[in-house]
Amino acid sequence: MGIGVGIFLAVVGLVLMFAVDVNIPGIEDNTLGLILLLAGIAGIVLGMIATRNANRTRTVEERHIS
Repeated sequence: MGIGVGIFLAVVGLVLMFAVDVNIPGIEDNTLGLILLLAGIAGIVLGMIATRNANRTRTVEERHIS
């Protein structure tokens, strides 16, 4: 999951929590919004960590020509 997907999930979660009153049988919209918000935040954090580690890891190969 990338940073963009995490932002999307967080926005959808916030919309479900604060802006929309939907009646889904068996699921509260606030609970679903909170779950999506937390999943989005986790996706953003993990995406940033993965990007940071990818930028730090570089392989340099040296060749000496005689």
